Amino acid sequence: MPDHADEGTDEEGLTYADTGVDIEASEDATAALLEAFGSDLTTEYAGLLDIGDRYLALATDGVGTKLLVAEAIEDFSTIGIDCIAMNVNDLVAAGVEPVAFVDYLAVDEPDDALTNEIGEGLAVGLEEADLTLLGGETAVMPEVVTGFDLAGTCAGLAGKDEILAGEAQVGDALVGFPSNGIHSNGLTLAREAVTRDHEYTDPFPLNPEVSIGEELLRPTRIYTDLLEPMRAHDARAAAHVTGGGWTNLSRMGERRYVVDDPLPAQPIFEFVQSEGDVSDEEMHRTFNMGTGFVVALPEERAESLVAETDGQLIGRVEEGDTVEIRGLSLS
Repeated sequence: MPDHADEGTDEEGLTYADTGVDIEASEDATAALLEAFGSDLTTEYAGLLDIGDRYLALATDGVGTKLLVAEAIEDFSTIGIDCIAMNVNDLVAAGVEPVAFVDYLAVDEPDDALTNEIGEGLAVGLEEADLTLLGGETAVMPEVVTGFDLAGTCAGLAGKDEILAGEAQVGDALVGFPSNGIHSNGLTLAREAVTRDHEYTDPFPLNPEVSIGEELLRPTRIYTDLLEPMRAHDARAAAHVTGGGWTNLSRMGERRYVVDDPLPAQPIFEFVQSEGDVSDEEMHRTFNMGTGFVVALPEERAESLVAETDGQLIGRVEEGDTVEIRGLSLS
């Protein structure tokens, strides 16, 4: 993708931090919280509880400011899918099979139409992920919430020999799996960029059959179908490419991840970059850029994994501590 950040424009190029989201500060705050609890039985993506011959795993997440896009175009039918996906994909990245889910919806006032649409999306996500909904909570909190917020918690189970080691090895291959677009991260930056000169209801210039809002709302892909292929082909580690973009690969261990044949980025990323005058580096530090999930596994197993899935061999693991992609060096 071309770098727009250095071109002469009337407005400065946007960064995620400029819009109020500082990834490093957020990670520091999370680390401080975990340190306070003193928990040591965790992976990069889920907390684990030893229950004998297996681990019980928990992950929790929400939909973020993608909710504001749904609110703007009054389409809440897919954000439930996002809520399911953001949770189950973290468990999959740890090698855990998701089994049950609970949701939490906070609203400033009761709205039957809103909750019904959200419920429809949750139902679709639950079916796709093969999950059981054990319950949920709808809280009416007019002095705390403006509009609404949606989050959930997912429980999973894994045998002790099924949890991914979590450490990529030098010489491993990297297999990437396509995203469904922008997913549920970086929406604060994306919203700021696309609304500089457009409305969410405007036709999306790169695909006028849908609106800009509809393009942003494409639901997060659910990757539970990758669990068995990953286990069958001795995957060592996986990365769910969410907040922090491509720097998520470093969660597979301190290595140099060379991505020399990345999957193509969908048109929404080109649009966000041009409208916000966002640099290539900021785009790759914020968004998935077309790849929602990455697996590190022995080189000799990579082609078989690709043959059985929609994955693509995108690169390799070397000594070092950076992510190299599209001429960028991210650390």
